[in-house]
Order: sequence, then C-alpha cells, then structure tokens
Amino acid sequence: MHDLARQATSFLFVPATRPERLAKALDSGCDMVIADWEDAVAPADKAAARDALAQAVAALPAPARARILVRINAEGTPWHGDDLTALAALVSQGVAGAVVSKAERAQTLHAVAQAAGAQAALLPLVESVAGLDAANALANAPQVVRLAFGHLDFQVDAGMACDSEGTEDELLPIRMALVLASRRAGLSAPVDGVTVDTRNPERMARDAARARRMGFGGKLCIHPAQVAVLHAAFDPDAAAVAQAHRVQQALEEAGGGVCVLDGRMVDAPVLQQALQTLARHAWAQGRVAGG
Repeated sequence: MHDLARQATSFLFVPATRPERLAKALDSGCDMVIADWEDAVAPADKAAARDALAQAVAALPAPARARILVRINAEGTPWHGDDLTALAALVSQGVAGAVVSKAERAQTLHAVAQAAGAQAALLPLVESVAGLDAANALANAPQVVRLAFGHLDFQVDAGMACDSEGTEDELLPIRMALVLASRRAGLSAPVDGVTVDTRNPERMARDAARARRMGFGGKLCIHPAQVAVLHAAFDPDAAAVAQAHRVQQALEEAGGGVCVLDGRMVDAPVLQQALQTLARHAWAQGRVAGG
C-alpha cells in the first residue's frame, strides 16, 4: 500500500471538471495523475467537479484508479468538508489518496487521514511560510508519504519575486528545507513544484535536473509533454547504470573495503550512490514494462 505514491517521479495535474482528460493523462506515461478540485476549478464548479470525478473514476479499471490522487481544497475554505466526504468515497473505490493543498498544521492531516481512511496516501503541499515552519510536523503526520512544494503560492505568501526566467535561486533554501524534513521523517524524497512554461522543454529539463541534484524524488507537471522530459532527467541513462554496476563490482572484488576505480577512491558512500542509481533504474524499467 502507498508504494506507488512513494516511488513515483511524475505527477500530472488534470482539472476534475474535464473528466475526459483523465484517461488521456493516465495514458501519457506519467506515474500518477492528480485530479484537481482546487485551483483548476472555479468556486461555482466545485460540486460539479466532485461529481464528474466520481463518474470518471467509476469507469476506470482498478490499476488506473490506484494511479490517481485528488488535490482537495484547503482547510478553512467552504469546500473542504464536502471534499473530505467525496474523497473517502473515492478512496474506498481504489483511488490512491490526496494532495492536501496549503498544508500548515499536522492536525489538518490527522483529520484528512481519519476522513479518507487508512488506505489513503497523503501528500501535503507546502505553499506558505507557515507550511514551511510546520514541515517537520507535516512530514511526521499519519499516512503522509511525501512532501510536495507549491513554489508559486509560496512566493506570493512570502512576498518574493523570483525571476521567472532564471534559476529561482531565492527558493533554494526552501527546497533544501523540504528535502531535509523529508529525510528526518524517513519519507521518500519530496516532489518539486511545476514548471509553468509548457512550451519550453529546455526549461523543464533544467528545472528537473536541479530538483534531482537537490534530492527531490519527482516533480509536479501541468502538461503531458512535460512527462518524458522529467523522466529523462530523473531516470539514469545507460552510462550511469553501467558505471554503477562497475562500482558495485569493484567493491565486491575488494572485499567490501576501499578501492580505486578509474583513479578515484571508491568507498561506502560511493557504493550507496551506485545502489541508489540502480534502484532508480529498476523503477524506470518497471514503469516501461508496466506501461
């Protein structure tokens, strides 16, 4: 239970008001789809979005339902309570769980977990300074499998003005804080925020590569074309896999001690990096086989 949510690299948003896009999103090659009841849905359409998603999910086979998360409206909004009721019904039908928008309190996650049921995976979306302050508590809340970063809302809340064409250096400390909070709690690596330019694969590739270097385990997507670019950044290529095997073999031949490979010292941390590369490769191969 929750293994897919823990290991997934790509999370593709789909407006719940467009149920016809759900199957297309599932066929896009992404690991998980996030059906959105929050930002993508106008206030007047919230109830219709819940009904539309329920009908769309009922028509899907069980393996497809297990790849769906629902982004619910934040605590304190008029729609949060009804979202929890609808979420519980979806989870009982096999939907994986929820992305909890604007998460700021562990108590909120306790309530969502209680409402949705023990089988629901939760991904709190850190989108505010209060959410960042509570990151450790959020990461340790029940049924939380990953933290996710809503960097656009975070900038607004913090009064920041990052260069939209640059590297968002101003947000590097925030991203690292989420990586460290996840590690302290023993969670899978967190999920980085969206790249808003859907027609710029180079920007998506740069953003994804930065996320990977910083210790993120995946990224939110808003267009199917971003999925393959994201996977290319996170999935080890043939050269990386071959090198990881060489490191593993060299240490085995050295009896587990320190050795030298290509003029460089190889020790336990290098082996661990190699094993992580092989694990990510195995996940990517499983995705290809399963897709």
